[in-house]
Amino acid sequence: MEPVHKVAPEPKQRISTVTSPLRAAYRIRHKYLVMKKRRVSTEQREAGDGERLGAVGDSWLPAKGQEPSGRSIRNRAKAAEYFTFEKVPVKSSRKRRSHKKCKVLYPNGSKKYLPEEKKSKAKYCLFLLSIIVFFQIYNAIENLDDNVLKYDLTGLEKTLKREVFGQAVAIDSLMDLLKDYLATHIHNKPLVLSFNGPIGVGKSLVGRLLAKHFRSVLSDDLVYQYFVLHHCPSHDNITSCQQELALGISEMVNRAEEEEKIPLLIFDEVEFMQPALLDFLHNYFQPNQTNEFLNVVYILISNYGQGEITKFVLHNASSGVTRQPAKSEELLFIVQSSLVHIHPLWKHADIVPFTLLERDHIVECFLEKMMTEGLYPDTAHLDKLSRELNYYSVGEHQYAVQGCKHIDSKVNLLH
Repeated sequence: MEPVHKVAPEPKQRISTVTSPLRAAYRIRHKYLVMKKRRVSTEQREAGDGERLGAVGDSWLPAKGQEPSGRSIRNRAKAAEYFTFEKVPVKSSRKRRSHKKCKVLYPNGSKKYLPEEKKSKAKYCLFLLSIIVFFQIYNAIENLDDNVLKYDLTGLEKTLKREVFGQAVAIDSLMDLLKDYLATHIHNKPLVLSFNGPIGVGKSLVGRLLAKHFRSVLSDDLVYQYFVLHHCPSHDNITSCQQELALGISEMVNRAEEEEKIPLLIFDEVEFMQPALLDFLHNYFQPNQTNEFLNVVYILISNYGQGEITKFVLHNASSGVTRQPAKSEELLFIVQSSLVHIHPLWKHADIVPFTLLERDHIVECFLEKMMTEGLYPDTAHLDKLSRELNYYSVGEHQYAVQGCKHIDSKVNLLH
């Protein structure tokens, strides 16, 4: 007979398929509980060891006032064989979340406004101070203009440029110095002007025009013209000349100080002045004087430096230099250096060089003189008269040796 194989019933197979996942879950849970018990027992054992070591450590310490016994020393040595480490609390590495700024909530019925800027009261003080300073500066400028207008320097400049030929640069330099000095009444030194140049170039003419103008705008008492050959011709009366000059200067400056004006003193023909008189005059040019002697304009007219000026002008003309010689700083330095060797008083002076006159300027001088004398100004006649004078010929330029010095005598012969 063939063996009969038993077939497992179908219900048992169904139960095994259901219970196998449950058994796996049970085994996992059982394993988890065992691991948990081991962990708890390990923690309890470690805690018990720490308590025993603490008890042994306490036995090391003797009672207060007693010496440590041998037993405590042995316990201490025995306990030193064991090392325990207490758990140190570790700070969490988690960063704290930064607190976000809370939004400002406004009520529904209100309006949002920006923070109000506080205005400083110092701004008003600064504004007031600026106004005060502005008015002070404006008032000072007005006072300067009033001082200049008192002397009518604009009219003086027009007169000089109309009457004096060929010295436009010297006149501009003179007017600049006068405007700067006469703009105020307070000075630390007197103004000393020195007119230097060859014969017949207009130095004495400018001195006469200055005296005439300042007499008209100031008074006769505030203008003093001193001609050396007229006021002090002899060498024997130097002392009397000094006394007369000192008296005239003192009376004038005192009167000008009372009227708050600046006087004008013109010294012509200074090349004939004695050294003793130059020394006496030098004392009035010093800065360490009383106030009335500081507010004075002195003008020195002489032929000193004519050789240096002539040489400089002719050298520039021969080399083709087109600049104005009177504007040259080199010329001013040369002339002042030569004047200082004559007398130290020229250290305090502002040099105004008068240069040579060209032939065209000589023709203008003849024309002006003939019209003044009532003669008909014939062009051919003027050209003929101008040729009779002596000239320095340099290239295309002709400079008169003695300027307009002999024009009066030439025109007088025409009558």
